[in-house]
Amino acid sequence: MKHTGGCHCGKVRYEVEMEVGKVLSCNCSICAKRGSLLAFAPATSFELLSGENELTDYLFNKHVIHHLFCRTCGILSFAKAVGPNGVDTRAINV
Repeated sequence: MKHTGGCHCGKVRYEVEMEVGKVLSCNCSICAKRGSLLAFAPATSFELLSGENELTDYLFNKHVIHHLFCRTCGILSFAKAVGPNGVDTRAINV
């Protein structure tokens, strides 16, 4: 199923082809404060439609997950990392 999403101000927009089954309520310090509920998709199923130049990258702890947020409105729509299985993955904030 195709889903679209993005940030609050609309500068960052994406499409992702995925079935949203289980979602993860991450308990790391940044996700817990944001209240993120995450679903995961391979990067090959994700397309950033607009706003690549509007994204700011935030790395912390082990510096392996790129928390990308809009520099205008501050919303984090997705993050990117290599999953435990070695696949380039997108974490979608549902």
